[in-house]
Amino acid sequence: MNNPSPILCTAFAGPRLIAFGCLQEVALKAQESESRDPSAPVLIFDDLTSNVIEVDLRGTPASLVERLAAIEIYATPPTEPAAAEECARKPGRPKLGVVAREVTLLPRHWDWLASQPGGASVALRKLVEEARKANQGRDRRRRAQEATYRFISAMAGNEPGFEEATRALFAGNQPRFAELVEAWPIDLRNHAKKLASAAFSALDQALLAD
Repeated sequence: MNNPSPILCTAFAGPRLIAFGCLQEVALKAQESESRDPSAPVLIFDDLTSNVIEVDLRGTPASLVERLAAIEIYATPPTEPAAAEECARKPGRPKLGVVAREVTLLPRHWDWLASQPGGASVALRKLVEEARKANQGRDRRRRAQEATYRFISAMAGNEPGFEEATRALFAGNQPRFAELVEAWPIDLRNHAKKLASAAFSALDQALLAD
């Protein structure tokens, strides 16, 4: 059985940061904030992706904690259907976690793969692993840029310099980005810088690797 991974997140009431940490603690703080000032909209962001986590803050703290348990379970990566089927099969040759899925290639690709040591499956796995390693820095940069963009789009779309800051983010221009967000409310600015720092750090690592 998979254990739910803790969801780390950050909550804002308007432009003000009100809590960060695990989902349950943050949601309870968000509920408290909303009850004190219903006019300040509360948004809870996943720290990894900056996706908004939809939480029903109504009711008592106890009822909120009960609802959050379902969210935590839902956040657990689901078992792949093919992998679950493998687990249900009778004992036989170990499958080593391999999942069978359709791959469409041209005939010349299949001919080349079939000529490789170990056959097509082994060759494909090697190619995928090599590509993953070669693109780790670029993938980290892209994910960090996307997370930063989601946050600033949701929270700072009307702030001065938003469009220019977005261009600086995707251009990898950290000094320009920092300059443009300086006029934003302090909590928005600091969180945007924190998220963007991962993108700029990943860019530096990718350049060093090249």
